Amino acid sequence: MHVMETIRAYQKNDPAARSAFEVFWLYNGLHAILWYRIAHWLHIHGCEFLARWISQHAKKTTGVEIHPAAKIGRRLVIDHGTGVVIGATAEIGDDCLLYQGVTLGGTGKDVGKRHPTLGNNVMVGCGAKVLGPFTVGDNARIAANSVVLRAVPPDSTVVGVPGRIVRLRGEKLDQVHTPDPIMLELESLQRRVAELEAQLAAR
Repeated sequence: MHVMETIRAYQKNDPAARSAFEVFWLYNGLHAILWYRIAHWLHIHGCEFLARWISQHAKKTTGVEIHPAAKIGRRLVIDHGTGVVIGATAEIGDDCLLYQGVTLGGTGKDVGKRHPTLGNNVMVGCGAKVLGPFTVGDNARIAANSVVLRAVPPDSTVVGVPGRIVRLRGEKLDQVHTPDPIMLELESLQRRVAELEAQLAAR
């Protein structure tokens, strides 16, 4: 299960982690991942009820809910952990970092693949919600409390509700040239109203 490399990842990402011994015994995020690894193995070998039972036990003891069907790469760090939810069809690459309150969930509109796919080295800030069957590219950063509903390109930073790209490949994107989904929708409605008024005037 690559336990030691995951512990080292915790030490690298958390300056409060004083030793591997402390991380192993006291970090609920690590415990959630270890329980997930067992549950996932059982799930892919057909023991689905036992896998879910273990995941529910882990949720009660760690405050982190990871569906055993989710696919998680190596060295995932769940910092603080409480309130994290990872859905059944979520996929997470290597070296990702999730903070407390993160949800990798669905919108309720999709079937089959319902949850997001995170690339490698993705950071998701506390309280952020990533909802839907899209991809968040490698090295992306999602700011705290953002709500992300569409694909995120690699090497970008997303902030806000709904999430907007404010930095791409190191280049800062100013708010004037960052598309605002609400404004785009209002402009579309304004164009439609103008078209209808023109049709009425022509009669």
